Amino acid sequence: MLYELNATYMESIKPLNSWVKFVRDVNAAPWNCMRDLSVVRTFDASMELVERLTDCYDEPAWGLDHTVINGQSLAIQYNVISNKPFCNLLHFRRSKAQPQQPKVLFVAPLSGHFATLLRGTIKEFLPDHDVYVTDWQNARDVPISEGEFHFDDYVDYLVEFLEMLGPDTHTIAVCQPCVPLMVATALMAERNNPATPASMTLMGGPIDTRINPTEVNDYASGKDLEWFESNVICSVPEQYKGVGQWVYPGFVQLSGFMSMNLDTHVQKHFKFFGDLVKGDGENAESHRQFYNEYLAVMDLPAHYYLDTIRKVFLEHKLPNKTMTYRGKRVDLDSITDTAIFTIEGELDDITGRGQTSAALDLCEKLRKSKKMHYEQQGVGHYGIFNGRRYRDVIAPKIKGFIKKHNPKMVRAA
Repeated sequence: MLYELNATYMESIKPLNSWVKFVRDVNAAPWNCMRDLSVVRTFDASMELVERLTDCYDEPAWGLDHTVINGQSLAIQYNVISNKPFCNLLHFRRSKAQPQQPKVLFVAPLSGHFATLLRGTIKEFLPDHDVYVTDWQNARDVPISEGEFHFDDYVDYLVEFLEMLGPDTHTIAVCQPCVPLMVATALMAERNNPATPASMTLMGGPIDTRINPTEVNDYASGKDLEWFESNVICSVPEQYKGVGQWVYPGFVQLSGFMSMNLDTHVQKHFKFFGDLVKGDGENAESHRQFYNEYLAVMDLPAHYYLDTIRKVFLEHKLPNKTMTYRGKRVDLDSITDTAIFTIEGELDDITGRGQTSAALDLCEKLRKSKKMHYEQQGVGHYGIFNGRRYRDVIAPKIKGFIKKHNPKMVRAA
């Protein structure tokens, strides 16, 4: 019922959105000699706010069509090298092969936003690394005939992708996938799988949510599993390919995140309005780009979402060392060769300080020389993997860690 109500509402405001776009087109027409007047700019700014608040935000484009290597601009091709029902393995293939560069698999979060949220994260690695990413599909578009998708299926996908990429692959997980990546790595290490990751970089991940719990953690742990099943799980309506699929809708998660920081979002939109009136195009465009990404949400498979709530936030299975995969306990002591780098933000209000670095203590058999932790001062959750401090400080540290623990470099030495 909730999904149908949202779909009906979005359909009902389409005429308003279309009308506002038409008005703005008229205002911007070259023959409109009044378009630069202050009163007209104010009116147009109001219309753009209405347009953006009534728009439907689809999956954004990657926008990573070129990179520069040794002063030469090279085109990027987006090659899907593995097509799974719930996820594609996407390769950012440069137009000219770059030998001896480390392979890096970015494990994007399956938590409501599209993998394009990592656009800025990935961009920094394109010149000097061979980059792949898990490009998760919107669950509402997955036919019900493809079956269900659970936490263990997520782990299976990671293992399969790593086996496809082969030995000496490095992994970088942002937020939610830090837990399944640790599980996949432990399983592969226990089986002596040659494709076990050479390194894991875990960024703002909920390894142990009992440490410095945030408002997000309290929301997830403050209710029992039955509450989530009854209140936030919906069946996909008939206008989508995944009709009948049980999902945690993206619009539900977005409304939750917006409500937690409502004052901040309101202030940002007031500032956006002021920038439009003043003609500050650079700041206005920055606002558009951020919210184009932030407001574009996808549905999550219901079983995976509920598994994550139970395993990560209610039962704390990883830090309690009771995590299971297909009914068998996962042994983190199997991780003895994969180097681990944990990264946190001082002001992270989604994953509290200490939650990610807990991974280092859990891997007791891993040598200290293969462990590293870094806390970036003055940034929140988003600033760990995007923005100036990520580009200037964090990304270089990750690259240095990968270089240090790259088996090819070690063998060459």
